[in-house]
Amino acid sequence: MESGSNLTNHFLIAMPGLDDLNFHHTVTYVCEHNDQGAMGIVLNRPTDLHLKDILEELDIEESEQQAAGQTIYLGGPVQTDRGFVLHTTDTEWDSTLQVTDEIAVTTSRDILEAIAAGKGPRESLIALGYAGWGEGQLESELGDNTWLSGPVDKAIMFSVPSEQRWQAAADILGVDLNLIAGNPGHA
Repeated sequence: MESGSNLTNHFLIAMPGLDDLNFHHTVTYVCEHNDQGAMGIVLNRPTDLHLKDILEELDIEESEQQAAGQTIYLGGPVQTDRGFVLHTTDTEWDSTLQVTDEIAVTTSRDILEAIAAGKGPRESLIALGYAGWGEGQLESELGDNTWLSGPVDKAIMFSVPSEQRWQAAADILGVDLNLIAGNPGHA
């Protein structure tokens, strides 16, 4: 990885021609990017599951009805049996990767218990699985025009409806994805 090309805390926006069903029309938040590869959470693949389903499976009692209705997302094709909570950093949890001063990803049970009790982070997105790239893989895909990368906007992560997040992330860059050909070439 070249210095200055670290994409931690960036959005990866799938180009319209990306036909991989795991990533077609997705926006992914990059949680970590280093010499060994990259890890991110897809932000716009809602599942039919809700937090109450996960809480029941883990035998966690819910006291906050609104939290129990929270949609669960498919965070990517890797370890889809494992939960990842992308959240604001207003509280500390047992197993957390601090991405920035404001955003973290947690994989421990204590955050789910807190959310179920109405004492979780101010904003969160719960996903099953993650997106992962091996050493040099993401850089290669960027070189092949598979992805756009751009700055993060927390509102897109946590507030914008999931079906609007792909274009909303591109809007930050001033890109209308509807005007891009499905199979861009190389200049």
